[in-house]
Amino acid sequence: MQNQNVSTAISSDARISHHARQLSMQLQLLRERLFPPSSQKMLKTFTSGEAAQIVGVSDGYLRQLSLDGKGPSPAVSPTGRRSYTLEQINELRKYMAAAKPKDAITYLPWRRRGDKLQTIAVANFKGGSAKTTTSIYLAQHLALQGYRVLAVDLDPQASLSSMLGVQPEFDLEEGDTLYGAIRYDDKRRPLKDIIRKTYFAGLDLVPGNLELMEFEHETPTALMERKTTNSEIFFRRVGVALAEVEAEYDIVVIDCPPQLGYLTLGAVCAATSLLITIHPQMVDVASMSQFLLMTADLLSVVRKAGGDLNHDFIRYVITRHEPHDGPQAQIVALLRSLFGDEVLAATVLKSTAIADAGLTKQTLYEIERGQVRRATFDRAIESLDAVNGEILDGIKRTWGRT
Repeated sequence: MQNQNVSTAISSDARISHHARQLSMQLQLLRERLFPPSSQKMLKTFTSGEAAQIVGVSDGYLRQLSLDGKGPSPAVSPTGRRSYTLEQINELRKYMAAAKPKDAITYLPWRRRGDKLQTIAVANFKGGSAKTTTSIYLAQHLALQGYRVLAVDLDPQASLSSMLGVQPEFDLEEGDTLYGAIRYDDKRRPLKDIIRKTYFAGLDLVPGNLELMEFEHETPTALMERKTTNSEIFFRRVGVALAEVEAEYDIVVIDCPPQLGYLTLGAVCAATSLLITIHPQMVDVASMSQFLLMTADLLSVVRKAGGDLNHDFIRYVITRHEPHDGPQAQIVALLRSLFGDEVLAATVLKSTAIADAGLTKQTLYEIERGQVRRATFDRAIESLDAVNGEILDGIKRTWGRT
């Protein structure tokens, strides 16, 4: 009884703060146990066959290159098995582009002169729609295809950052998020000073944490006090920051917060295209209906204030899909009848493989194939590649490549 009285005497904010510190410490210990000794994530190496498939050549061709001493030298196991890092795969791309200049764009698909930076905002008002999962798998898929990708974590919960090896409570100082590049005071920093390289070659990160909420709190004051010019108004600030590093990247993927705040509106205005994730359950679709109505109203105000809302494409992504579930099938059919081709033809299947990999803060693009049951792995990867391939096709069309 005495213990209960002591417990109730502690204020709720203190108790929750204590719980948060306990959980953060345990997550830090877990990361150190999973990724020793430096506590940094590392990407697997790829077999010669996997590397050949990624680059778009035959395994025999890679073997001959290795024998001739051309291109990067793979690691060779005692049994003669050759393997490449993703950095070496990107070196192979450059080698092939130089060796076959007529087909250079096939091997090294970077933006060419006149191709605008593609900025994809992944959004949904409701949590649990696999928004972050969609963002990280898209960003990693694009990097594997040879593009220079920047992932931007705009969600204060920072799940994307955690998946990419950054623990927000321990690894970030003040100003180390996008907030540092869009804040309203004289502490604003260049975005290039905030961007971090990740263990996934070709994929850089602007991490997130709770600091991002400061932008939501400070923007109303900035608007009332007219602290910004029209060119620096809140919905332009994300785009202005990204323009500073535009030359370094082909595609930006923004993981938006699960609410319609100033950060989300800034991301939508900076974006060239939008992805809206949908979990095909009636309660989620009803929530999305409200999200779309609210978004339309707010964007109308932003557009009248001068915001650029001419997106190249808007696509709805069906996530955590169970094709044999009758009610889900009905909802997917309804969405296709309403939105037509704006709903991606491919869907991300609900998969234990995706969930199991996520438990160790990894994706299926990172783990070894044998870590989960082969059939489950193949089925999940096939659905992810199909979805990401459709999105990439949309990007290529805006560049006039298809």
